[in-house]
Amino acid sequence: MKLFDAHCHLQDPRILNKAPKLISTALDSGLLNFAVNGVSEKDWHLVKEMGDNYPSVIPCFGVHPWYVPQRSPNWFTTLKEFFETTPSAAVGEIGLDKGSKGREIDFNDQIEVFRQQLQLAKELKKPASVHCVRAFGDLLHIVNDIGPFPDGLLLHSYLGSAEMVPEFVKSGAYFSLSGYIMPMKVQKAKKMLKTIPLERILLESDAPDALPHLELSSLFLVDEDPSLPQEIFAHGRTAASNVLDYVANLLEISKEELAEISYKNSIRLFSYQGSKVALG
Repeated sequence: MKLFDAHCHLQDPRILNKAPKLISTALDSGLLNFAVNGVSEKDWHLVKEMGDNYPSVIPCFGVHPWYVPQRSPNWFTTLKEFFETTPSAAVGEIGLDKGSKGREIDFNDQIEVFRQQLQLAKELKKPASVHCVRAFGDLLHIVNDIGPFPDGLLLHSYLGSAEMVPEFVKSGAYFSLSGYIMPMKVQKAKKMLKTIPLERILLESDAPDALPHLELSSLFLVDEDPSLPQEIFAHGRTAASNVLDYVANLLEISKEELAEISYKNSIRLFSYQGSKVALG
């Protein structure tokens, strides 16, 4: 069984020193690729370094909405330079946030920074990994204005409504699912999942952020390892303790079938010009 982690943050200081072990163990277990997303100018060099050092890592550069206030006056020039020197990179993490943290950040600033990066992704013909919290109406408006996106949009940890799925599909969106889907009401989650075309479903760990809802080990298919941070393994194992099992169960397909579908979808999305992955 092959898996592709469509969105994670292995450069995060909480797990950076454990990344080599995580990657090697995951590769041995069938998890073959990681789309590692930067969040601000301060970590792009770490993401680039990780991409240079590991063939399995797809580097992604972007300014996350939480870090919009910290951007430098030259942030966009710097971002474009990273893409020039890293042809294998995709765009991300970018987006909009009206949640508890996002409300502290001027929304007009968020929109301006998001639009610039989304436009850049389209011009570079690269997929963009998009964060959206309580701003799906705003997101759809901007996506419709700038799009469509033939090279793909990745709506990461998608928790939007079932009703919005067809509109996002028209724009070229893929829907990436993480442990954050688990606290959703089952019927709501099932309705949303059944609306997503199977050829648009991706799986992600969002490591380390989704850890309250998902053991890192469960998507990474690694056994408990004493060298890894114990909080990763602090959550009880149940029959639906990982996103692969959980989503497959709601879709009423086998986890092997979902793994194959999501892996092929990820390869298709990330097989842009210059990428490390290629369509088989």
